[in-house]
Amino acid sequence: MGYEWFVCLRYLRAKRKQTFISVISFISIAGVTLGVAALIVVLAVMTGFHDGVRQQILGNVPHVLIQKHGGDISGYQEVAEKAMSVSPLIKVARPYVSKEAMLLSRNNVAAVSVKGVEAGNKVFDQKFLTVDGSDVQTLLFSTQDGLPGLVIGIDTAASLAVAVGDVINVIPPMFTITPFGMIPKMKPFRVVAIVSQRGGFLDTYYAFMTLPQAQLLIDTPDRVTGIEIEADSFDHSIAVAQDLRKVFDYPYVVRSWEDLFGSFLSALKLEKLGLFIVLGIIVLVAAFNIATTLIMVVMEKHKDIAILRAVGATSRSIMKIFVLEGFIIGTLGTTLGTLLGLLLAKNADPIIKWLEHILHVKIFDQAVYGMDRFPSVVNPEDVIAVVVVAMTISLLATIYPAWRAARMDPAEALRYE
Repeated sequence: MGYEWFVCLRYLRAKRKQTFISVISFISIAGVTLGVAALIVVLAVMTGFHDGVRQQILGNVPHVLIQKHGGDISGYQEVAEKAMSVSPLIKVARPYVSKEAMLLSRNNVAAVSVKGVEAGNKVFDQKFLTVDGSDVQTLLFSTQDGLPGLVIGIDTAASLAVAVGDVINVIPPMFTITPFGMIPKMKPFRVVAIVSQRGGFLDTYYAFMTLPQAQLLIDTPDRVTGIEIEADSFDHSIAVAQDLRKVFDYPYVVRSWEDLFGSFLSALKLEKLGLFIVLGIIVLVAAFNIATTLIMVVMEKHKDIAILRAVGATSRSIMKIFVLEGFIIGTLGTTLGTLLGLLLAKNADPIIKWLEHILHVKIFDQAVYGMDRFPSVVNPEDVIAVVVVAMTISLLATIYPAWRAARMDPAEALRYE
């Protein structure tokens, strides 16, 4: 170990007369620690919210959607088979029917988008409330009961004041002309399942029935609204959409889930970047504390610096001493902040629940966000970025004090001693 390290460590261990400098050094370390921890926790929470919102979107929205300008798709089985042959990344191609409708029950009305789907659709991966916990697909696609089945969201069920097993009327935007005027078409359905989780896209907008029943309801027995494409991963949706556009040109329209909701997710990413910049100021403030500490050390140790220069220490060595001192402060603060941030981010959900229990307040409302736990996902790239930024700022804060110490004239410093 060079003598620069030895001198640097001696300066960090303040004597009794220099306790104030030691306190300033501790405050600098604490400032970097808090800044780094805050950055890691906030980025983890923002990543968790981003992933949670994306999962809510992808819980009902397909990876890629094929539709047709000006109308429905006829010969949809051939279109689905053709889509499956386009790319090996495509796993499933399923037709669907979608139409806005009104649900009527007990003088209560709710507007939904009625969607007819086939068995195996990924919307059935959601959690449902059913009679005796029966499988929702078995109930929906069973033809034993006289009435066709319908799946609605819990918010819709609350608006209509219905439960599993009740009968509701579905009113599509279609009318029958009679001698007494235009009468809306109405068909009864039995509620076979209710989505058990609040706050998701499934709750707010959709009610599900079988594809044949949806086609019969809106009088399109041989046509569908579109084809839902599921890729092997949502990350491949853009590539799959590009391949499909080469095969399905006008009048077909091919859109990925990012085309539909990409702007919303981009806004979340921009918010995450903004928070990173704002909270990075905390680390910047701590860096000013590091610079202040080193300046005070230089002022206090001007005689020592002059003696070192007189006995042969170079300007580079003097500068290295104070750069190393700032490096140690920055490293300690960054390391402690990283450990504290990871600890808080990994245990965010139990910490929030403990605070709610202690303070008797609702910090995270699961019904509002549609998530069963407080989201916090630690991204290794974010942690590395925080560490790099914190260390860079800490090292930059040492440049001016170290440069001033290296330029000190030993004769001038010892003139009045």
